[in-house]
Amino acid sequence: MKYHFSRKQLCIPYAVFLVCFVIAPLIVILYYAFTNGEGSFTIDNLTGFFTSKNTIGTLFYSVLIAVTTTCTCLLIAYPIAYILARSKMKKKTVLMALFIVPMWVNFTLRILALKEVLTMIEGNLAFHPFLNTIIGMTYDFFPFMILPLYTTLINLDNHVLEAAYDLGAGKIDAFMKVTLPLSLPGIVSGVTMVFLPAMTNYVILDMLYNNTYIMGSLIGSYFNAYDWHSGSMISIVLLLIIFIAMWATNGFTEKESERKSIL
Repeated sequence: MKYHFSRKQLCIPYAVFLVCFVIAPLIVILYYAFTNGEGSFTIDNLTGFFTSKNTIGTLFYSVLIAVTTTCTCLLIAYPIAYILARSKMKKKTVLMALFIVPMWVNFTLRILALKEVLTMIEGNLAFHPFLNTIIGMTYDFFPFMILPLYTTLINLDNHVLEAAYDLGAGKIDAFMKVTLPLSLPGIVSGVTMVFLPAMTNYVILDMLYNNTYIMGSLIGSYFNAYDWHSGSMISIVLLLIIFIAMWATNGFTEKESERKSIL
């Protein structure tokens, strides 16, 4: 006898996973963020976040590292993705795979290998902590930028580009008015995948001798000091920033989809 599962029954594993690993942890974080050591409700953790010079300074430094890393990844990845996607080479998928291969290697091994290379070049990594951090971040997050860019560029409709040439557009005009706007969803996707993790990935800073804090290391320091309430509040603020960024990029992507459907 065959047994047919209904849609509601098939949703049960997903619902259990969602409750156990998404909703329940969020409730715990919210509880600690808005309570004090006695378990009483308080907003002192929230006001403390925005009145502490240390926290605000760390937030700005995290944003600076994330913006610099994202811009560096974009400036390097876009020309490479464009050349590979628009070329007629038969082995371009193999070349593209070479840029993604580092993702398959253990994170610690990758950064340790980079650390050895930088030490051979500079001698002492403590002399250029910010530069080394940007190099490490760019090296680690580069595949997350080039992959969505390449996917978007290789799927561009050539007929739109040919129409631009037929209407008298030069190569620069065709790129600026056709290729670049149509590749914006890939840019947005890559920026999202690089910017948000770059704000909290403090392991690279530690391994490359950058003694300054970013938001991830600040959260870790609070939890190591058993101040779960302040650490949870910082996590909540970061989550809000991530939600706002995702809401903004989703709205942008929907507008681009509507524009492409019109074209």
